[in-house]
Amino acid sequence: MDWQPDEQGLQQVLQLLKDSQSPNTATQRIVQDKLKQLNQFPDFNNYLIFVLTRLKSEDEPTRSLSGLILKNNVKAHYQSFPPPVADFIKQECLNNIGDASSLIRATIGILITTIASKGELQMWPELLPQLCNLLNSEDYNTCEGAFGALQKICEDSSELLDSDALNRPLNIMIPKFLQFFKHCSPKIRSHAIACVNQFIMDRAQALMDNIDTFIEHLFALAVDDDPEVRKNVCRALVMLLEVRIDRLIPHMHSIIQYMLQRTQDHDENVALEACEFWLTLAEQPICKEVLASHLVQLIPILVNGMKYSEIDIILLKGDVEEDEAVPDSEQDIKPRFHKSRTVTLPHEAERPDGSEDAEDDDDDDALSDWNLRKCSAAALDVLANVFREELLPHLLPLLKGLLFHPEWVVKESGILVLGAIAEGCMQGMVPYLPELIPHLIQCLSDKKALVRSIACWTLSRYAHWVVSQPPDMHLKPLMTELLKRILDGNKRVQEAACSAFATLEEEACTELVPYLSYILDTLVFAFGKYQHKNLLILYDAIGTLADSVGHHLNQPEYIQKLMPPLIQKWNELKDEDKDLFPLLEMYTQHPEQYEAPDKDFMIVALDLLSGLAEGLGGHVEQLVARSNIMTLLFQCMQDSMPEVRQSSFALLGDLTKACFIHVKPCIAEFMPILGTNLNPEFISVCNNATWAIGEICMQMGAEMQPYVQMVLNNLVEIINRPNTPKTLLENTAITIGRLGYVCPQEVAPMLQQFIRPWCTSLRNIRDNEEKDSAFRGICMMIGVNPGGVVQDFIFFCDAVASWVSPKDDLRDMFYKILHGFKDQVGEDNWQQFSEQFPPLLKERLAAFYGV
Repeated sequence: MDWQPDEQGLQQVLQLLKDSQSPNTATQRIVQDKLKQLNQFPDFNNYLIFVLTRLKSEDEPTRSLSGLILKNNVKAHYQSFPPPVADFIKQECLNNIGDASSLIRATIGILITTIASKGELQMWPELLPQLCNLLNSEDYNTCEGAFGALQKICEDSSELLDSDALNRPLNIMIPKFLQFFKHCSPKIRSHAIACVNQFIMDRAQALMDNIDTFIEHLFALAVDDDPEVRKNVCRALVMLLEVRIDRLIPHMHSIIQYMLQRTQDHDENVALEACEFWLTLAEQPICKEVLASHLVQLIPILVNGMKYSEIDIILLKGDVEEDEAVPDSEQDIKPRFHKSRTVTLPHEAERPDGSEDAEDDDDDDALSDWNLRKCSAAALDVLANVFREELLPHLLPLLKGLLFHPEWVVKESGILVLGAIAEGCMQGMVPYLPELIPHLIQCLSDKKALVRSIACWTLSRYAHWVVSQPPDMHLKPLMTELLKRILDGNKRVQEAACSAFATLEEEACTELVPYLSYILDTLVFAFGKYQHKNLLILYDAIGTLADSVGHHLNQPEYIQKLMPPLIQKWNELKDEDKDLFPLLEMYTQHPEQYEAPDKDFMIVALDLLSGLAEGLGGHVEQLVARSNIMTLLFQCMQDSMPEVRQSSFALLGDLTKACFIHVKPCIAEFMPILGTNLNPEFISVCNNATWAIGEICMQMGAEMQPYVQMVLNNLVEIINRPNTPKTLLENTAITIGRLGYVCPQEVAPMLQQFIRPWCTSLRNIRDNEEKDSAFRGICMMIGVNPGGVVQDFIFFCDAVASWVSPKDDLRDMFYKILHGFKDQVGEDNWQQFSEQFPPLLKERLAAFYGV
């Protein structure tokens, strides 16, 4: 007998569904409580599916909502549904997938894929065969509903569908989907392509077996009237370019011609998918040879796509010039992606690495949704990196017209073009920069806020060149104007200026020292002026300043400027304020209500404090003394998000160096946490924890003894682990050396287990304080346990020879060990031993140590 609802119960559920559509928060709270109560009854879920599938007298939003609440229940506790309830739900879904309403069909589809992804694809063997069977239905709604559900299953469970666990259903499904590419309904053609598209990136065998048919069918649909179909065709070609370029090469000329048209499609979604093609093509080795002859068509199309659309301008409130007094709404507050700090050591051949610029491309962040403008700019950027100067003949004629155009939207897009090509075409642009940079600096005071903000970004892309010129030429005027923009009346300009200034700081470093007083006045003034979101970017700019000028910031007058507002901001913090540290508990207790990205605040704040601790040294002590920073740090070190822990350990190390007096009372609580984070699965967390332990050793001295066993085994394991990144190996070696320096008796017995990788990790590091303390540690441990080094003595010799100028007493230690070993083995054995040395090592040891 089929399950039937109790009339009174049904009315109660319907009333609840009606209430939950009310905008009133008090009502919402009551609804939440009521839901909790009803979830105690197992057949509550039967009522929900009943409303969705059977109660056709109800309005569609109510029925759909019933299905969505059921979906959340399935997600949260499907495992505890009694079997009759689960079976009733599954049967109702399959029987009603062809509902007359497209909203209800879509809701049932979502419910099916949610059940399927709870491990139920194996437990619901009839699901896929039945859905595939329903595709043959004469009834459009049934066919469309089944296809919608299949598309969602393909999206959510693509890997499982291509595995032996289910007996490889794709062998049947893919050929079946391909038949529907020619269906008369565009909606169904679109579903069919979308289903197959899910299997391209994983190179599913069933698709690879049918790849030529697939490509043929795609070409046949290339000029389909339906935008959704064209979008899915473009998406398929972009992915095929990545995984089966061999199959596209014979048709490449016509594919490029087709994509040139589609990138100008009147439907922006199609244009955006097509524009991705250029981004992907740029990563392929054949890019240059197949695309060179098409640049003359492509470049103008990309440049044209870089203009703000009318809808963008409305969304960006492009005509609102002054909004600095308007508080940020919660959803505005997504700080720019901030790389958590990783502690690294200086190397012999240190060269600036260009790959760090990945985040520069955030020129219009509030539209963080990917759009045609961003995609066109990104495509131009990567193509500039492929074609370099060869791009300029196609661009320069356009640029002149854009940059001096009377319409601000066109002029703005020209400035964006100039920024996008900065990295790839820098050499070719150099002759024009003396004229262009002043023009861009002038655009910083344009009357349109969106022109001012893009000028900030583009100038930051040329910061490297600006800094290479005499400072009075461009650096001084640029800095003066950027600082004015940091105090702009428009929040978007403030944000762009702060980010650009942070980039300028990184490039200029100590060139900024003469202007520090003026810079600090501006940044401190901005403290009082900024709303919530931009404060974070301001913290970042101050942190970067501290990193860039280092000890030059350590002057009483600068500290007097900077500290009072920082301490004041700190004291203003209410506990529930997200500004510096969102309440950690909120997220851990209600992960479903709070998005993890709030953690970005914590990371920015931790890294700002790290920057200040480094720049201000001992002067940061007053900030620490007047705050609860150590308690917060204790919580952050235990956060579930690795990036938060990574930044916490960096700050712990910096505070250990700057004001250990405040760290020492917490060591007993901190050390076990550091020990558990010596887990190389999270490389950067492990790296920073290791570094912090080393810094703590240097402050604790012999008092480190009770904690050695908590960390030593993990460190020895990491240094012996294959494929460990170089940075982590170096920091691990330094910390093992430092542990041995303060507690040689405890660490020396393990010498033999780490001496060889220890020596090879540290031979390429430049002479510095950290290397000095680590080598002192190794020498002391060899004193305690000389036998531990015997078998790997050649590695020790090599590591010693890597020193250019050790301090005198350290050189003495090396001398004693080398000569001690030589005396121990005798002249003949030493001769034999040193025969194995490479010539350079022999020379150095003879010259420096007379062995």
